[in-house]
Amino acid sequence: QVQLVESGGGLVQPGGSLRLSCAASGTIFRLYAMGWYRQTPGKQRELVARITSGGNTNYADSVKGRFTISRDNAKNTVHLQMNSLKPEDTAVYYCYANYRGDYWGQGTQVTVSS
Repeated sequence: QVQLVESGGGLVQPGGSLRLSCAASGTIFRLYAMGWYRQTPGKQRELVARITSGGNTNYADSVKGRFTISRDNAKNTVHLQMNSLKPEDTAVYYCYANYRGDYWGQGTQVTVSS
């Protein structure tokens, strides 16, 4: 069982930045594939970014060039740096881990509004 705890959400103005963090339990974090998803009311949860155990990354087209996912295996943490935020980035962001199963965090709200 992998436990995930997100932090770093909040309210930011358009064009601003936020950094989300996700702390994972376990002693083999380096083997987990990690990712961030987001969801708005009435819509399906969608992939924002993911990073493999080997450090390969991929992003949704809507965030390419603005968001960066990274991982710190020494601290069992994955980050999502979000720059040039837009109102359409407003959502609940969920941390995701995959290792012999799928695991989700509780979600953190990101609101982009003036």
